[in-house]
Amino acid sequence: MAELHGLHNLQEITENARSFMESAPLNIVTEFGGMRIFDEPIFRIAAAADPLFAKLKDPAVIGPHHLNPEEWLPGARSVISYFLPFTAQVREANRTEGDPALEWLYGRVEGQAVNDALCRHLFEEFKKNGVGVAAPSLDKRFALTGKRSNWSERHAAFIAGLGTFNLSKSMITEKGCAGRFGSVIVDRAYEVTPRPYTDIYEYCTNCGICIDRCPPKSISFEQGKDHESCSDFVYQYVNVKYAPRFGCGKCQTAVPCEYCIP
Repeated sequence: MAELHGLHNLQEITENARSFMESAPLNIVTEFGGMRIFDEPIFRIAAAADPLFAKLKDPAVIGPHHLNPEEWLPGARSVISYFLPFTAQVREANRTEGDPALEWLYGRVEGQAVNDALCRHLFEEFKKNGVGVAAPSLDKRFALTGKRSNWSERHAAFIAGLGTFNLSKSMITEKGCAGRFGSVIVDRAYEVTPRPYTDIYEYCTNCGICIDRCPPKSISFEQGKDHESCSDFVYQYVNVKYAPRFGCGKCQTAVPCEYCIP
């Protein structure tokens, strides 16, 4: 295997990604005075053989169509998961009542292009050093069955120790829940980061503020998150009014878990 440049451990992977993000032109939105979409990413690492990945095939979790790391990449050893937190400018704009803020909608759509660019950068960095790598979200095999994909970035993040779910089914990380997730799978064994929780909702205080923040009232203590009505609001209202952009994120802003673990 060729010598890895800046990718020997978690710290070097993080620094490599931070350097990329600092100079990524896609992370700047000129329409809002040069607004940066994302702050620095945070990374965690899971073992590809972690038994929790097999549990994702349970129909009560995701389903049998969900592919394990080994199915994406034969010989997989590690899953490198990251979280890109939205900047304060993006988050604060969306704390208002009413429609989602334009800054947030740019963060959701243009921000996903940034996320894809970072994921592609990491893929190429590993590949050029002779490391086997797969990026499920960019892979032609990535697909939806119903509304559940065959690779869940949030579940991979949970397994890697990045955070836990909350009532709105967002994920709470040390940098909060307002942001985007990504991952790559490699055939190199890295030191696994600790998973400092046991319950999937451990970081959620059940304060219920996200219930009041949700425009289509898709969240409740009794039933949790109604993904159908949430999706209808995003695509039948927001996307129609603000096309080509879509999103909402009201449940991720002006809540205690917006930018930290409450």
